[in-house]
Amino acid sequence: MDFSNVYDDAERADSYDKLEFPNTYYLAFRDIPSLIRKHAPGGKTALDFGCGTGRSTRLLRALGFRAAGVDISEDMLRKARERDPKGDYRRVPDGRLDGMQDGAYDLVLSAFTFDNIPTREKKVGLFREIARVLKPSGRMVNLVSSPEIYTHEWASFTTKDFPENRLAGTGDKVKIVMTDVDDRRPVEDIIWFDDAYHAVYDEAGLAIVEKLRPLALGSEPYPWVSETRIAPWVIYVLEKTEE
Repeated sequence: MDFSNVYDDAERADSYDKLEFPNTYYLAFRDIPSLIRKHAPGGKTALDFGCGTGRSTRLLRALGFRAAGVDISEDMLRKARERDPKGDYRRVPDGRLDGMQDGAYDLVLSAFTFDNIPTREKKVGLFREIARVLKPSGRMVNLVSSPEIYTHEWASFTTKDFPENRLAGTGDKVKIVMTDVDDRRPVEDIIWFDDAYHAVYDEAGLAIVEKLRPLALGSEPYPWVSETRIAPWVIYVLEKTEE
């Protein structure tokens, strides 16, 4: 399948750098701190896998972790370093963590990264790398787009111009437009359903500890569209399986 990561792009990096936690994105990150406190109490070291412009890396540091951010896009990392000159940001070609020690991290956070990994083989390989760098008691928090995000309207996204999304199955390309940024070019993602994630985790040596589909309460100061009825995100908390 012909697929390229649309975030490896200077113009999109400049636009994405201004994005923090508005609207639908609020629901993506609202429950992350409590999940981390629950599943990684006392953790000190964290890896932000697919850090982009550093939004989630800065969140990890605010939660008390010594956090490193890694990404494949030098354009994204450039913006991360400009905004956070003292941060630890590293480029990892193809997302490989070859230079990192086994069992180095208490926590790995990946926010939206696996929406842009196109094949089962690549997903399994990257999850195996993440499992390798996790401590035996470590946890991974994997935040991904729900399949439903590509077939509804949202405070931060629109999909109405892409009715073909409704026919997509696991591994297919889908399109979505981000409305919270200046760059309104469609984003091309890879849709991945829950059962397929279960299979990938199992093959990579990871097990689901908790799964969350965050919904809006309706009382937040955001212009919700579908968010009170349909979860736009899925958050998986994962642990290493016994070898």
